[in-house]
Amino acid sequence: MTDTRAWTPEEFEARLRALGSLYHIHHPYHTRMHAGELSREQIQGWVANRFYYQISIPRKDAAVLANCPDREVRRRWIQRIVDHDGDEHAEGGIEAWIRLGMACGLSREQIVSQELVLPGVRFAVDAYINFARSSSWQEAACSSLTELFAPTIHRQRIDNWPDRYPWIEADGLQYFRNRLSQAHRDVQHGLAITLEHFRTREQQEHALSILRFKLDVLWSLCDALWMAYVEGKPPYFCCERPA
Repeated sequence: MTDTRAWTPEEFEARLRALGSLYHIHHPYHTRMHAGELSREQIQGWVANRFYYQISIPRKDAAVLANCPDREVRRRWIQRIVDHDGDEHAEGGIEAWIRLGMACGLSREQIVSQELVLPGVRFAVDAYINFARSSSWQEAACSSLTELFAPTIHRQRIDNWPDRYPWIEADGLQYFRNRLSQAHRDVQHGLAITLEHFRTREQQEHALSILRFKLDVLWSLCDALWMAYVEGKPPYFCCERPA
């Protein structure tokens, strides 16, 4: 007989955290990055493409706010938008990411124009934004829980990049330093919402599928980068270009 009893909050959280084995830190593109084995072009390609994800995060968070009737939740969640867009007190994560790209040798114009963004990256990120817009605010909040696994990858870059990629200017790593504390705060809030809202076994399994979807999005970004920058097969590589 199938056990359909709800997991305890501790069991549910453990199952959410167990999905970290599918986090994109384990993708070959990231394992090569961590090992210092990516070329300058491959690092630049990652930064330029990831920028499209970075500028989409506030739009995702705005969708959460738009769908959320709870003022207290909105008052806390809105900080995520400020963290990325910035305000009169801080430049924000998007500007910090642009500075990372410039520290890697890209121009501001190359980054902001999105001229290097691959179609596969754009489609995956857009799917995430559309999910946040069309889902309940609790489901969209749950999808943000890939932040559970983010501090490890940020710490790795802070610790390893100065030695493995000495050509990257040190000031460009500020984005990762900022996210260490921000991600910890965001995880606490997002996890509390998820554990509170998804209570039945069916709901809890749905939450796991939501987090798995977000992991698919991040993995797909890396797949697109691998094809273009490692396999040397960018979109339409085998096609004759029209005049």
